[in-house]
Amino acid sequence: MTFKDNSAQEVDEKLAALITNSNAIRAVASAVEGTIGPKGLDIMLVDRFGEVTITNDGVTILKQMDVNHPAAKMLINIAKAQQEEVGDGTTTATIMAGTMVSEGVNQILKGVPVARVIEGVKYGVNKAREILSANIIPVKDINDPALKNIALIAGREHEDIAELVTKAAKLIGEEKLREKNFKLKDIVMSRAGAENEVFMGIIIDKEKMNKQMPEAINDVKVLLIDDALEPEEIAPEALRTEAGFARYLELKQEFKENIKKIIDLNINLILVDKNVSDEAEELLTDAGIIVLERVSRKDLEKVSEHTGARIIKRMGLKKSAQEIQNYIGRAERVYEDEKLEQIRIVGGKGKPMATILVGAATEEIVGERERIARDAASSLQAAVLHGMVPGGGAMEMAISRELEKEKDKMKSMASYGIECVCAALKRPMAQIVYNAGFNPLEKMEEVNFTQAEKNSCSIGINCETGEVADMVELGVLDPALVKLHAIKAAGEVTEAILRIDTIIKKKDESNPGKAGTEAPNSMGEMDF
Repeated sequence: MTFKDNSAQEVDEKLAALITNSNAIRAVASAVEGTIGPKGLDIMLVDRFGEVTITNDGVTILKQMDVNHPAAKMLINIAKAQQEEVGDGTTTATIMAGTMVSEGVNQILKGVPVARVIEGVKYGVNKAREILSANIIPVKDINDPALKNIALIAGREHEDIAELVTKAAKLIGEEKLREKNFKLKDIVMSRAGAENEVFMGIIIDKEKMNKQMPEAINDVKVLLIDDALEPEEIAPEALRTEAGFARYLELKQEFKENIKKIIDLNINLILVDKNVSDEAEELLTDAGIIVLERVSRKDLEKVSEHTGARIIKRMGLKKSAQEIQNYIGRAERVYEDEKLEQIRIVGGKGKPMATILVGAATEEIVGERERIARDAASSLQAAVLHGMVPGGGAMEMAISRELEKEKDKMKSMASYGIECVCAALKRPMAQIVYNAGFNPLEKMEEVNFTQAEKNSCSIGINCETGEVADMVELGVLDPALVKLHAIKAAGEVTEAILRIDTIIKKKDESNPGKAGTEAPNSMGEMDF
């Protein structure tokens, strides 16, 4: 790093680093802001092979963007964390972060100390989350009609997807939705050429090992093997000895007896994690058993939960028939869907499990519909767990109004940091209104006045008519958890970016003798 004597020049360089980071954050935010709201448009992403993804899903856009700038990567990582935690709201979080950082840099350029801006941002974010929490509308029960509205909003107005997700939630039940490790989005599957469907049961995206195995079986007894279904191996060197060859024959015989044991137990569905030997396949086929090989651990666990089967290792097959009985799961029916090349297991005797199957004409479209369904499922589950708030940016606008009062009470320069949070909270509605084809300044002024006049946090803009309307009455609702995390994420990004004083290029670890140098201006560049 090169140190300069001129202190004014050093200050300018530090501000330049801040501005560069702010521009990178703003560029990422601007890439997704056109997608927010019911009138938001799609983004086309093209890779170097010409493969195309068309979507308006925030996290998909952020993940697939070609981004080089480290500050921009920080924002994308925060958005990914938001998606992982609550499954939706990445676009809102990104847009708010872009505005909050830009406003923070503007305040610093005016002479407000960085520490005071950060102090105000932290206070504003915490206060905003507190106000939002105080205005949460609880979900009555799993049949609350508001849940379908939440799925519809998160599902980008796809009525069929909202129906699928809502039906699945009712089939599973509230108790299952509240399980700590269960995510409703994980039961969503998609396939080109499939019909939309929700059913009690699970799909394994595998074909049976051969066509001679039955197409369907009733009164299913399931065995799950987290291993290969083949004889234990003998080292090639050992096979050259008489004792080794004898052991090889002994293991083959033992394996054949284990297969016979499976057949005698009337097991008729076997899922195997790894390979199945030709001998085992032939014996099991002759016995009328459906066998699936190379089934993922995740699918084995899903079948285990639904059928009550316990996963067993290959060595476990040496147990007595009575002991193996304890590992067997049960289901009403298993059958093959030849068109979709899938196996379905329905009526499991373990925990209730539903599957949401989303179909479309092409792979490109079905991929986007799966993303939409997953967002809708995540939002619905988040609402069941933590309640809901008015959507359409109305709640954020109301919080902004309350924060303005807090700012007026504050006598320190931290009030400028609160201004950054207020600006960020107004941004979602401004962008939603703009995307709908209306003047954001005019409409937001109308909303601000009406919210104050009616003392209501649910007043927003009807994107169809451009008129002021009550979002709760319109059914425009968002999960409270999504908003809480979005505000928190935006605050974390802002604080992290504003704390960066200087950008320094790290030395090349593969060339230890090369000294680090100050980062070039090109760090501000970003590829799209």
